[in-house]
Amino acid sequence: MTSSSSTSPIQRRIVWGVRILLALAFGAAGLAKLAGVPQMVQVFEAVGFGQWFRYVTGVVEVGGALLLLVPATGFIGGLLLTATMAGAVATHLVLIGGSPAPAVVLLLLSAFVAWRLRPVPAARVA
Repeated sequence: MTSSSSTSPIQRRIVWGVRILLALAFGAAGLAKLAGVPQMVQVFEAVGFGQWFRYVTGVVEVGGALLLLVPATGFIGGLLLTATMAGAVATHLVLIGGSPAPAVVLLLLSAFVAWRLRPVPAARVA
């Protein structure tokens, strides 16, 4: 049983809306990384881990976006993208500078989805 089974239809729609928004944002960002958009290449050059890290990040973002859209894997997608954005915030603060605000917003929205979709143990019958 998941926490979503005991929520109102409006709450489920809100969570689905956030899931779709995140899937679009992460899908677009991940595809830009995989396609080698010059801005993405520059950002990952500044990070200093090499371009292989851009590809890994792109795959994680696209994969996380897809996981968000599947009801059975939305929680995992939310967790994966929350961790990814925690890394992005840290990267902005420590390595490349610039505003971490967009990454913080995506982190909070991903964490919200993961929290709302977290597995909840079934009640014990005495």
